[in-house]
Amino acid sequence: MKNTPRRSPSPPLRSSADQRRGDLENSATTDRTPEPASTPDPAASPEPRDSVRRRRAARPRGARQLDSTALIYLVLVAVIAVSAVLTGIEGRNFFSQGNIWAVLTAMSVLGLISIGQTLVILVGSLDLSVPYVVSLATVIAAGGMKGLDGNIPAAVFNTLVVCALIGLVMGLLVSVLHVHGFIASLGIGLIVSGYLGTNYQGSHGSAAPDLRLLGRSGIVGWIPTAFLVLLVCAVLVTLLLRYTRLGHHVYAIGGNRDVARMSGVRTTLPVVSAHVLCSVLAGLAALLLLSRTGVGSPTIGSQGRYDLLSIAAVVLGGTLLAGGKGSVVGTMGGVAIFAVLDNVMGVMQVNPFLKDFVRGLVIVLAVAVYARRSVVRRPPRFGASRPVLPVPSSKGPSTKGEPA
Repeated sequence: MKNTPRRSPSPPLRSSADQRRGDLENSATTDRTPEPASTPDPAASPEPRDSVRRRRAARPRGARQLDSTALIYLVLVAVIAVSAVLTGIEGRNFFSQGNIWAVLTAMSVLGLISIGQTLVILVGSLDLSVPYVVSLATVIAAGGMKGLDGNIPAAVFNTLVVCALIGLVMGLLVSVLHVHGFIASLGIGLIVSGYLGTNYQGSHGSAAPDLRLLGRSGIVGWIPTAFLVLLVCAVLVTLLLRYTRLGHHVYAIGGNRDVARMSGVRTTLPVVSAHVLCSVLAGLAALLLLSRTGVGSPTIGSQGRYDLLSIAAVVLGGTLLAGGKGSVVGTMGGVAIFAVLDNVMGVMQVNPFLKDFVRGLVIVLAVAVYARRSVVRRPPRFGASRPVLPVPSSKGPSTKGEPA
């Protein structure tokens, strides 16, 4: 009888539900990866105090920090309050009709020049020729009018055209020949000054009676017509900067000329336009000045020191000398501060040298405040203080059917 091998008993049959349950348990066992016990918790590691301070300083402060324009008008209110007190001590009323008229009249000439200087500084340039342009414009206008009202249109047109040509030359020097605005305007100013000193000695010409009437007219005896001209020019230039392509290009070029050029902005036209408008506004300021003096003077611009005062008013108004940031509204606030200071120091009969000291002190303090507010503090981008996120394992979770 043959010996047949004994078969091992077959495992008992399982239901499909039991089989699926077992497969799920095996899969959960094989898919579970051990978590590293030494993984650091980023939240548990203490952050250095210096890093915390920088991170908090870099947060936007929102409404808690005023912009430069609001700040300059708060300073203007404080200056007016102090001036009213000092004027009252002298026995006079700061808010009298005649005093308000004097302050607004003083703002008109410096304000027009400062608006043009704002355009030039915004585009990253500078114009030191404005006092000589003002002197030349008064001489040309007074010589053309000759005291006759019929000569006003031709004299005004010729004056503004000459001023525009001077600005065009400076703009081409800066944009095409890449001469720095400081050097170009200084050279043009010296040329104009030499021409005035050579061809004119003393006063020249005479303003027309209607132009003189413009310098004395106003609204209800409080607001002079010259100040209304200033407001109209300020509004027009503000609209130009905010809502036109030329104004946007002015800001772009002032921020970074190379980046603006690589972005497709034609840098020549905005630079030339800024210099032309600056010279034209200086010529318009000269006409207002002529309406008050009655005669042209080859030294009236230099005596007024409109180059330094206009730059100071622009900087005091929050415009960066490097360009790309600023506004005409802030410049008007700076002009108003200088007009109020000059008025109260004139009432108190302050020494002219002390006036310069006060102006310089105001400018230095304003620039120091703006420089501190414009510093951007950022936390360090690289360093041990930054939390290190755990790196995921290159070995992914094993799936069912793969060898462990």
